[in-house]
Amino acid sequence: MSELSAITVDVVSDVVCPWCFIGQKRLDKAIAAVGDGTEVHVRWRPFQLDPTIPPQGKDRHEYMLAKFGSDERIREIHARIEPLGEAEGISFAFDAIKVAPNTLDAHRLIRWAGAAGEAVQNRLVRRLFQLNFEEGADIGDHTVLIEAAREAGMDASVVATLLPTDADVEAVRTEIATASRMGISGVPCFLLEGKYAVMGAQDVDTLADAIRQVAAAKARGELEKVG
Repeated sequence: MSELSAITVDVVSDVVCPWCFIGQKRLDKAIAAVGDGTEVHVRWRPFQLDPTIPPQGKDRHEYMLAKFGSDERIREIHARIEPLGEAEGISFAFDAIKVAPNTLDAHRLIRWAGAAGEAVQNRLVRRLFQLNFEEGADIGDHTVLIEAAREAGMDASVVATLLPTDADVEAVRTEIATASRMGISGVPCFLLEGKYAVMGAQDVDTLADAIRQVAAAKARGELEKVG
């Protein structure tokens, strides 16, 4: 596979963002739909919807009430998202989520997974989405994160050693700050070849078209002119 027929998609996301879970599913479908020999490499980049949540997390129901004002409003939001998730094969179980976690440690884990390889990182991100949204697990809990790492093919003993430390805390925060400086204020955001941004959980056709256009521009040597 030549370099010009391969592009990189950096996905800026937070694992407690339901739209990011939907976006992940749609990106998978878009990549499958692109065809024509284009190789797409996916990397996951950190974003925190709410970095002020304490390390131990907050009661999710109380957190959502404070954010949206009423149970009725919360039900409306969930009811809007659930059928969209179902269409992508996601069984959102919002009522099962008891803790609104701080996702900094999850993002550290995703960063380490990236060092273990693209496939490992993709498996881990998918598992974290599943744990949070379909199983109601607390993805701020180190035990949950260590088991997710094991399932993704990482060395769980190394993860268990690193999580209680400050390893890569500043690196992750720096990445998040960089995303903010780039103007990213919401997620998911798909950055193609680091130059073109597709904002939000766009439909499969939109994502596939964007990938095709950027791949074609790269093959023509036109991306180097943008900067």
